[in-house]
Formats: sequence, structure tokens, C-alpha cells
Amino acid sequence: MAGPLTVPWTPPHDPETPALSVVDMHTGGEPLRIVLAGCPEVVGPTLLAKRRYMRQHLDHVRRRLMFEPRGHRDMYGAVLVPSELPDAHLGVLFLNNEGYSSMCGHAVLALGRFALDFGLVPAPPSDAQEALVNIHCPCGLVAAFVECEGGRSRGPVRFHSVPAFVLATDFLVDVPGHGKVVVDVAYGGAFYAFVSAEKLGLDVCSAKTRDLVAAASAVTEAVKAQFKINHPDSEDLAFLYGTILTDGKDTYNEEPTTNICVFADEQVDRSPTGSGVTARIALQYHKGLLELNQTRAFKSSATGSVFTGKAVREAKCGDFKAVIVEVAGQAHYTDTWSCICGDSSILNSKHTTFQRTDKD
Repeated sequence: MAGPLTVPWTPPHDPETPALSVVDMHTGGEPLRIVLAGCPEVVGPTLLAKRRYMRQHLDHVRRRLMFEPRGHRDMYGAVLVPSELPDAHLGVLFLNNEGYSSMCGHAVLALGRFALDFGLVPAPPSDAQEALVNIHCPCGLVAAFVECEGGRSRGPVRFHSVPAFVLATDFLVDVPGHGKVVVDVAYGGAFYAFVSAEKLGLDVCSAKTRDLVAAASAVTEAVKAQFKINHPDSEDLAFLYGTILTDGKDTYNEEPTTNICVFADEQVDRSPTGSGVTARIALQYHKGLLELNQTRAFKSSATGSVFTGKAVREAKCGDFKAVIVEVAGQAHYTDTWSCICGDSSILNSKHTTFQRTDKD
């Protein structure tokens, strides 16, 4: 990864609290705040060790970036760090309202575009139509393919996931307020519980978001209490990230299937959820509902944005049969970069914006 990026000027601020320079992007409506400069060094010999270090020693940085007044309940972030993997162009730690996730597909799509435009990868030939960006996520190495023209990104990005697999199908959990509910648990870089919203008395396409959040959160807590999550590679990855409520349309169809992801501390994903699409593709392939290279469209019930996904080849993860999944979407820049200043008190914050000179 290239050296740290800087901005030419910062407003007056408390010298005890370094300014954080960030670029805001979104994919399918889901925000991503990327730290350009100002984050203290994240120490550790591996990316997972860096993730543990940041949680234990630098969590104040996450809180400054994610929480009001600088962020909001559903803000999402990325801190770029060096990777120990020789094939990686950059490493990344993902931030949310609760902590640090193991994978984030919408962020990978945005980071692919960002890495190309900000010179974190070698410039592709001027006639190249796509550039490769290898991103080391806590779950492993993820390859992003960025559409480009004249060496600059155009917006569409796709990625190939780590091996995605099914941990459990038709698992019966007792969900308070809903009784016995059948759920599936699958991994797409992060573990999710999957359940048709109809089984909870809801329509994922028309129900109020707060009702979907309450139901999904109840499922998440029930699964955490009644089912042990394990990952063959690392205990750092063995946790349930959230619940994805679906429209139940798992059989292949050319029409989009709709879902909503509620993760971390009841955080709502505005996009169709890249790692969730990955896990859902693995689940559908496992159940024989989808063939290799059969593309499905996934629609967010929160915003209507769409990702596509397909299983591109079979793989293994420990003893689990797995698939590599390709997820595609459109990444966007907002119109500003920001410099976030202030001391540890949210009452003494300053926020200065730098206008971009190029448009999305």
C-alpha cells in the first residue's frame, strides 16, 4: 500500500486530538467513511491482530468517526492499514456502530474504486477496461475488479469473495414474541442468520423498518443464545454479525429477490449487503436452487438499490464445501472530503469540508 494520504490544510483544533481526514462514499445508498490520514498507527503482525489492537486501544477513533455529531447510527467506516499478505494492495479494518466486522461487501466495492483513483494500486494501461485491486479484509483476501477508462474508475465494481459456505440449514430457534422459527446460517466473510420475513408475520417489501429491525434483532439474539458459531480458520471470525430477512424467493428467478440486513447494534444496511449476498448465494447453491455462473439480482428493501451475485466456482473452507461468489454493484463518491477535528468531547467538535474538483 502506498504511503499515507494528506490534505493541505486543517482548521484550528485541539492539538491533543489529531484531525482525521476522510473521504465519504456510498454503494447502493450504504455509506462508507474512508480515513485518509490522522489515524494513529494500528499495531500488529497480522490484520486480525491489528483488528484486535484497534478494538482494545483505538476504539475512540471509531467512535469519533461513527457517532454523532460527525456520523450517525448507521454510519460505516474503513481504516486502511498495511497487509502482511504479499498479493494484497492494501489492508482494511471495517468500523460500524458496535465494533469491527470481518467483511463488508459494499465497502469493498467502494474501496476498489477509491484505491484506483487515489493511486493505491499501480495505474492500469490507458486502454484497460478493468483494474484489479486485491483488498485484505479480516476474513481474507478479496479481489475487486474496477471498471475504468483512461486509468480512472467509472463506478461499476465487482469482487470475488473468500470461500462462502453454509453452517446450518433449517435450524429451529425459539424467538421471543414469534415462537419457534426455522433459520439458516451461512458465511460470506461474515456469518448471518437468514429467515423469510413472512415467518415473522412481516412483508419485507412493505413493513415499517422499525418492525423489521425489531424482528431481525430478536432472531439474532435467539441464534446467539441457542447456536454456536464456529469458523475453521479463526475464532476471530466465529461470531454472528446479524440477521437478513428475505422475501422467501430463494428459487432462481430473473426478477430481483428482496432482503434487508440488520447487523451490529441494530444497524440497517441501505444496500443489499455484499457479504450477505455472498452468503445467500452460497445458501442457495447449497440447497440446489442455483447453478454455477447463474446470476441473481438482490434488492434492498430499504432503498431499492440492487447488487447482482453468482457462484463462480466451488471451493473449500476447512471441511466445509464452499463457493467463491462474485458480487457486483455501483460505488459512488459523495461531493466532499472532510476533515474531522475536535477533542474527545462531542460538545467541542469542528467539521470542515473540502469540495471535490471532479464529479462522480
